[in-house]
Amino acid sequence: MTSCDKKTIQDLIDGTLPWPAAKSITSSYKDDDRCDTHLQILWERVPWPEQILCPIGEHLHIVQAASGRAVRCDCGHEFGDYRQNWKLNTLVRVRGDRESIEEIYPGRYACDPEWMRIREFLCLGCYTLLGSRPLHRAFRSCSTS
Repeated sequence: MTSCDKKTIQDLIDGTLPWPAAKSITSSYKDDDRCDTHLQILWERVPWPEQILCPIGEHLHIVQAASGRAVRCDCGHEFGDYRQNWKLNTLVRVRGDRESIEEIYPGRYACDPEWMRIREFLCLGCYTLLGSRPLHRAFRSCSTS
């Protein structure tokens, strides 16, 4: 079992830990307090006092809010009950033309806009990109799975 100090876990979360150390830590058995340390680090970084119950994305957490368990961004914007799809309460940007797709996938890495679009989900509070989904061009549903 690999035991990690708080600074090492912070570096792992931030992506600044050298790859061999990160691989060793993530591949080995976890120490008993790893989850608690991870949650404590995340909680220290957010501007709100409610307890983080579970991180569900790089900037998204399920928190114990006054109204019950809710999904919240690092900035404090709340997306509603954790059992509901948080993506329905975001700003949705659709990349559906070659120029906008090539901003993130240049040249030969870009998908064909005649076949595919990229839907991006942004926080309404801080405009952080929270997630993205590729969609077939014919897909017109409001579903955001």
